[in-house]
Amino acid sequence: MCNFKKIIEMYYIAVYDVGEKRVGKMLKIFRKYLHHIQNSVFEGELTDADFLRLKIEVKKLYKPNEDSVIFFSLTGKYLQKEVLGEEKRSPSNFI
Repeated sequence: MCNFKKIIEMYYIAVYDVGEKRVGKMLKIFRKYLHHIQNSVFEGELTDADFLRLKIEVKKLYKPNEDSVIFFSLTGKYLQKEVLGEEKRSPSNFI
C-alpha cells in the first residue's frame, strides 16, 4: 500500500516595487513561478515548497531598505498579507 501525501496549492497574488536595476531580474524570478498579469503584478497557485523557493530567490535579490515585495495568499475565505522590505504605503482599506 502506497501512502501519498496530498500536495496542497495556495492561490497567491504578488506585487513588487524594486529599484530600476533589479526590475528585469525580479521579473524573471516571478515568471518562473506565477503568471504575469500586469506591471509588477503576478498571480497563481503554488505549493508551500514552491512559495519557499520563490521567497528565497527574491530575498537574494531585493534590498530590504529600498524595495517592497508583497504576497497575498488566499485560502478559503481568508486573506493573508506578507511584506518583504519597505512597505511603501499601508492602505487603510483593502478589498
